[in-house]
Amino acid sequence: MDRFDHEEKQRMTGNGDAQESVIQPIHQETAQTMEQQVRDTEPRRRDREDNGYRRPSGMSYLAVGLIGAIIGGSIVAAMAPRYFYSRITPPQQEYAQMGQNIVINPTEDITVATAVAQKVTPTVVRISTVTVERDLFFGKRSYEGVGSGVVINPNGYILTNAHVVGEHPEELKVFFKDGKELDGEVLWKDTLLDLAVVKVSAANLPAAELGDSDKLVVGETTIAIGNPLGMRFERTVTQGIVSGLNRSIMVEQGAVMEDLIQTDAAINPGNSGGPLMNSQGQVIGINTVKASAEGLGFAIPVNITKPITKKLIEKGEFVPTYMGITPLDSEMLGYYETEIEIQKGIYVYNVNRDTPADKAGLRAKDIILSIDGEVVNTLVKFKSVLYNRDPGDVIRVRYLRNGSEDAMDITLIEMPEALR
Repeated sequence: MDRFDHEEKQRMTGNGDAQESVIQPIHQETAQTMEQQVRDTEPRRRDREDNGYRRPSGMSYLAVGLIGAIIGGSIVAAMAPRYFYSRITPPQQEYAQMGQNIVINPTEDITVATAVAQKVTPTVVRISTVTVERDLFFGKRSYEGVGSGVVINPNGYILTNAHVVGEHPEELKVFFKDGKELDGEVLWKDTLLDLAVVKVSAANLPAAELGDSDKLVVGETTIAIGNPLGMRFERTVTQGIVSGLNRSIMVEQGAVMEDLIQTDAAINPGNSGGPLMNSQGQVIGINTVKASAEGLGFAIPVNITKPITKKLIEKGEFVPTYMGITPLDSEMLGYYETEIEIQKGIYVYNVNRDTPADKAGLRAKDIILSIDGEVVNTLVKFKSVLYNRDPGDVIRVRYLRNGSEDAMDITLIEMPEALR
């Protein structure tokens, strides 16, 4: 008990002696009053008995009580709803009048979400896949999957997630807002990035505008469009903010997705592969996963997709380059080496033997500061720079070793198939 409770208790009850002195006279006065009432009542009771008065039976009291209860209950039932509702909510007539007085003025400025939805919704598609698996016990089994995608080029190039297209789908259909349905082909897929590019045979499709995910700031408006829970809720629009940047989360089989955009815009199953936009209606990310907690959705920054889609559109293929290291940024270091902290750059966790980096002299624990003059502080930026190069290109790498800066040239090669 704190000081306030103790003082309040003393004020209300006083000490033991004072309480006894107050209560005792009250008890005495009450006893005397009751005794006098008994004496005054006794002669009247005897007079009624002498005059033939008989006390009503218990059944009479019961009948009267039941009738009173029924009448009272009916009154309460009729009056209570009107009484309480009139105090809790406005009368229904007021709601009708308020609704009738609402006038939508088309000359007023529309909201950001409305403008973005009008601009981007025609570019959002539904992707449906059928994957067939065969095993010794159950034979042939088919699985259907549904996700989202966004058209990024009028000639039928669609960006989505790798897990949306699945592993070697036997059937892939793309559904457009105007009702058109086309067969799709997976041109490229990276399960580590959880990205894929689907191609349909079409021209003059409405295409989304890509933004710059490197310029995002926490608190910026975000709008997601996708197909949560499949076909019934196609092209659902949700709004939120950028809740965090450069997030890394653990996903299936211990894999880590890195440098994600965190948003509280609602993202649910079926939203995967759909676009996350800024207030200008530019695609800044591809929605990929929702955490178990509410308000925690994640999207892949769109900048990592730009060199990939550019080469696919211009050359018909994308061949990732490779320098032979295990790179970690400041966020990812927490998953591997918790005692190591860096303020900038990319930490070289490991250098594989007989790779371009190894031959050039790069060593584990070096910190890469820039590539060809471009500062690299996140893995998304690091990979974007490398993906913009081709096998055989020579890059100038500036790095930090034991507190001293230096630079070296590294000749890139094609990434081995096993690492893709």
